[in-house]
Amino acid sequence: MLLETTGQLTGIAGWAVHIMEVLGGFGAALLIALENIFPPLPSEVILPLAGFSAGTGAAGLTLPTAILWCTGGSVVGAWALYGLGYWLGPERTRALLGKLPLVNTEDIDRTEAFFHRRGNLTVFFGRMVPIFRSLISIPAGVTHMNPWWFTLLTTVGSAIWNTILIVAGYALGANWHVVEGYVDILTKVVIVVCVVAVLTWIVLRLQRTRKQAEA
Repeated sequence: MLLETTGQLTGIAGWAVHIMEVLGGFGAALLIALENIFPPLPSEVILPLAGFSAGTGAAGLTLPTAILWCTGGSVVGAWALYGLGYWLGPERTRALLGKLPLVNTEDIDRTEAFFHRRGNLTVFFGRMVPIFRSLISIPAGVTHMNPWWFTLLTTVGSAIWNTILIVAGYALGANWHVVEGYVDILTKVVIVVCVVAVLTWIVLRLQRTRKQAEA
């Protein structure tokens, strides 16, 4: 039993271990699919645990099967959000975003144009960035990104991220939780960058709006 090896884990870690013990590789895939749909579920906990499980032989996992199952789960979760974005489409998205304060159609047009130009790279590298690795599927769906390219880039990008965290958990053994600390730092850096970017955009937009009003 993995719980006996790791001690009495609680919270998300304990729940994840239980799911993997009961469902094996499918449980690992299910957890990662849910992590893609609900970003608050931490991949930095689930993936190293899957690697540790593979190292102990628990849940019938090996290192290759853990990577394959988790990558498959990533693709399924990404496709769920891609489908949501596809259903929303450009017009619904434009209508929703147009209701936000300070947002105008020019902002939406620029964002859409950027994604049409750089969508492939954005999806690929976005899979390796906390927070964005899940949410990037929505604009891909909104802009109706080629589904074959979306699947390929999602698979490769997710496989890289998953492999790094799973192998780390496999190598660290009972100290798998060390991985969580490093990814948590990266996540906080991403959040800070996003907050600074949003605040900068708000300040610049308010200045522009004020100048237009004075003209």
